[in-house]
Amino acid sequence: MRVKADIFISISLLCSAVAASVAKYPLSAAQSRNITLGLFTELEELARIVDISYCVGTSGIQEPFQCLSRCSSFPDFNLVTTWNTGPLLSDSCGYIATSESPPRIIVAFRGTYSLANTVVDLSTIPQEYEPYPDEPSGGPEGYRLSNESPEDYANVHKCANCTVHSGFLLSWRHTRDVVLPHLELSIKENPHSKLVLVGHSLGGAVAALAGLEFEQRGWKPTITTFGEPRLGNKALMEHMDMRFNTSSDENVGIGGRYRRVTHVNDPIPLLPLEEWGYRMHAGEIYISKAELSPAVADLEICEGDEDPNCIASTSPPALQARSTARPSAPDHIGIEWWSEDGGMWTVPKRFRMWQLFFAHRDYFWRLGLCVPGGDPEDWWRKYPNPHNDLSNETHEKVEL
Repeated sequence: MRVKADIFISISLLCSAVAASVAKYPLSAAQSRNITLGLFTELEELARIVDISYCVGTSGIQEPFQCLSRCSSFPDFNLVTTWNTGPLLSDSCGYIATSESPPRIIVAFRGTYSLANTVVDLSTIPQEYEPYPDEPSGGPEGYRLSNESPEDYANVHKCANCTVHSGFLLSWRHTRDVVLPHLELSIKENPHSKLVLVGHSLGGAVAALAGLEFEQRGWKPTITTFGEPRLGNKALMEHMDMRFNTSSDENVGIGGRYRRVTHVNDPIPLLPLEEWGYRMHAGEIYISKAELSPAVADLEICEGDEDPNCIASTSPPALQARSTARPSAPDHIGIEWWSEDGGMWTVPKRFRMWQLFFAHRDYFWRLGLCVPGGDPEDWWRKYPNPHNDLSNETHEKVEL
């Protein structure tokens, strides 16, 4: 018994010494950048959830929760509503659903179908940002929450000297009057459910602005975006970091309420350009593997707003961009970046625009087509073609 007691005491002292050593010498930056299996699993699921949003405006989502995409993976989801405000950059598509296990209210924002158009549209000038307008969007006829008064709009958390991409802000203002009535009712009916926002591409930008407003309202959303573009200037990014505490390392991981997932070679998180006054915000989780499908080791937690070891490492320095389309060769659409000294940087010819398109779509799965599957090797092979009337020509366009 005495020997066992001595061993127990020795182990206890050793554990105490190790704990003291860890406290004195914290984990290295490389070690702390690793993500957990739990976070990986959560992000992979959210990628499938946002992929379903691409059915809105195409084949649709039907009640209780059915579609041509991944709806069958979520048998406990119940569709609340879908919305489609139009086809322009200033419009938005998506859906709201609830789940029982775990209890969640999910708002999914769809991205764009055209990467080339996105590059052009992202060149818009910024405008002043307000957390939400002094009057609801749409003026006196706009939607106002049932418990709000005009005084509430005067007590918002101001964002000094903040500017935002005007197209993204207009998109959210077009969307909020459609989303807020359903969301307010869902929150009342499910008071203990977690509010989850997820968006891909331009949908990530709209999800970010929606999240800022919901945070101001005290709804405490959890936001995850995939391929989110830059939203606004440095002051706005600092405002976002403050509101969601994303600059704190422990709040970027599985316990964090804002995760901005990026993928190597994806150009959209680098746009609009820094030269136009746009910056990134913190909360980045970087997928370093170009091909599908990534493993846990391929994801890392990034530090600060623009970690030089993450997506910011691929941003060309001091450049201005213009989109160039070659009508005679649509698969050669490229992006030319002009430097201040008159030189030119061009996406290498071996890096076709459709490959950049894939880099922007490949977040755990290939997103954005509202078809079963997701692995490019499986398209129309492992899974049946849900559109039997597709011609061979259309088939080839979908594959590219």
